[in-house]
Amino acid sequence: MILAGLALPGAALAQSSVTLGGYLKGSVEHLRLSQTAKSPASEWRVTDDSSRIIFAVAEDLGGGLQAVGQVDMRFTVDSGALSAAGNNFVGLRSKSWGALTIGRHDLHYDRNVSEISSKAGSYKATNISLLAYAGGGGTAITGATRTANDVKWDSPNWGGFTVTAAISSNAPGAEADIGSGTRKGRAWNLNPAYAASNWQVGYSHWDQKADVAAAGSDQRADRLYGYYVWGGLKVGLAWDKSKIRNGLTGAESSNRTAWSIPVRYATGSHNFYADYSRARDDRAIAGADGAKMWAFAYAYDLSKRTSVGATYARIRNDAGAAYNLYNSAGAQGSPSGAVAAGEDPRLIAVTIKHAF
Repeated sequence: MILAGLALPGAALAQSSVTLGGYLKGSVEHLRLSQTAKSPASEWRVTDDSSRIIFAVAEDLGGGLQAVGQVDMRFTVDSGALSAAGNNFVGLRSKSWGALTIGRHDLHYDRNVSEISSKAGSYKATNISLLAYAGGGGTAITGATRTANDVKWDSPNWGGFTVTAAISSNAPGAEADIGSGTRKGRAWNLNPAYAASNWQVGYSHWDQKADVAAAGSDQRADRLYGYYVWGGLKVGLAWDKSKIRNGLTGAESSNRTAWSIPVRYATGSHNFYADYSRARDDRAIAGADGAKMWAFAYAYDLSKRTSVGATYARIRNDAGAAYNLYNSAGAQGSPSGAVAAGEDPRLIAVTIKHAF
């Protein structure tokens, strides 16, 4: 929906507009922990599922050049909390050389080809739960969220081939260089991909050194992903290798490999999803700390914008692992949803989503 379109004085061809979009998504959930001494070990809860309002800004500058920007407001339908913690940026865009933006973007962690949460499936069931975590599930690669303080270039589409390249002056948070007596950090991401009419293959590399050197401050991760589509059936594969080092000593504290097979089948108004994911034992940590995850979802389209659905997801952790359903103990869940080593979370959710 166009909220405003005004011609600039003295520039008849220049026009700016603000477009409103986003979606409302909420769930009623039952969460249970097994292999735990906690009592009670389960709860019913009403949760948000990454609802958002997006204001997209564009102004034609002439010669195929546009000024663009976005404000991505996140809010929780259950508690009413509001933040601007989404993808927020401003920059320039051209059909010939692509888009250059500065701000806060999703980089690397969500390159997983899973569609389980695209409609009324729970976001907690996404394979990010395993792929974006290392160290037995205790450390999030890229923070498993948007990267702050970055400059990002998205190439044009060259016959199906695209490239995203980004650099951040400090990915974990605000700058902390001047007068700190510590090193200057940085992070970067390179993500080439090729997409044809019914298949895609991509690679994403992440490299981070935080401003303040500490245990777990240095990260490196490589992700291969792709899918193939036969009619209504889509089968994907994602493989990830992540390493974490101590920024003070250089010692490797995590070296974890994980993979996932997401499947989607759509027919008419019916959408079926199944993801199987596995994190291998961490080579830098003694003992068993791998995990397996099963996730199934069904979504029914009431219209092009509204769907209802049900989700079942479960993680089985080894004795030394603490992988959890994505953001189940965060803003989209409850603090009591936190998982200790060896505990196994299981979720059943009924969800409704309305996009606008």
